[in-house]
Amino acid sequence: MGRSSPSVVDGFGAFVSAHEARLRQAFTAMWGPRIGREVTVDVLSFAWECWERIESMENPVGYLFVVGRDRGRRGLHRRDRTVALVSDNVDRNSDTVVDFEPALASLVEGLPTRERQVVLLVYGYQWSMGEVGELLGVSKSTVQTHADRAMTKLRAGLGVRS
Repeated sequence: MGRSSPSVVDGFGAFVSAHEARLRQAFTAMWGPRIGREVTVDVLSFAWECWERIESMENPVGYLFVVGRDRGRRGLHRRDRTVALVSDNVDRNSDTVVDFEPALASLVEGLPTRERQVVLLVYGYQWSMGEVGELLGVSKSTVQTHADRAMTKLRAGLGVRS
């Protein structure tokens, strides 16, 4: 069966439909919206090229996250790491206004990478601690620790008492 057979294309299409948004959110939490999209496209292109091997993996999403993270670490996608504080679920065509403290974006950008990822995925994208831990390859309690540290720093930066 060739790589472009209908069952392979359908299987890859189903994978992309099920997991693209989560991968994009994870990469956006790491590098911002523009670079997050670029890395997502890169890893999904890579996944297509290696689909026969990747589809049989126990955790293909985790594997692709590591591929994207490693590509970013090599500097392929570090040009612009601006953090977006607008949810993917906001209807940009409606009159809905997303209100947040203007200083928050720069404070989030200033967090260490792991804390920034955790706080954006958990509080920005509503992922569970378990989901974030699975993606990052750490325990739920480690995710909680990063979230607590990040929130403490954000509160201090905003002058909010906890």
